[in-house]
Amino acid sequence: MSSRVLYLFACAAPPVLRVGEVVADAQRAGWDVCLGLTPTAARWLEDRLPVLERQCGYPVRSAYKLPGRPDVWPPATVALVAPATFNTVNQWALGITDKFVVGFAAEAIGKGIPLVTMPCVNAAYARHPQFARSLEVLRQAGVRVLYGEGGFVPNPPGEGRPGAFPWELALAAADEAAPARGVAG
Repeated sequence: MSSRVLYLFACAAPPVLRVGEVVADAQRAGWDVCLGLTPTAARWLEDRLPVLERQCGYPVRSAYKLPGRPDVWPPATVALVAPATFNTVNQWALGITDKFVVGFAAEAIGKGIPLVTMPCVNAAYARHPQFARSLEVLRQAGVRVLYGEGGFVPNPPGEGRPGAFPWELALAAADEAAPARGVAG
């Protein structure tokens, strides 16, 4: 296993359907990947969860662990929240942590774990005034937000292009966010 651990937190937006390919791309780039899903994303991928767990080598998580239980994942080097839905972005910025994915991301701000997010919303959601405020809150908290030019650009409602989600930009940003590896000497 790699010494670089990527927590990939994916939400229920169409690009999540390609998450197995994204895990493979991250592993080829030298990441040890732990996959977390929102409850709806886990339901969408329910039939693929055993394969994803074998691919990652860790349980796929969509719920908080029980108190007193050991963590089943190694510590994160970087956390990537993508695709991040309208709901997840707003909950995260507002500190509403009923979902494991949002709770981890919110706490990671305080722990200093490097965070990257790439929202995936349609243009109608993007025009809601809370969305821009939430993105600004996350940026001010030190989260690298890949939205707009150089990140995700919203589509008109009903014209989603899940195959065009720029996963490669998200993985590159996670790589850039990782602390420099020590040089042996």
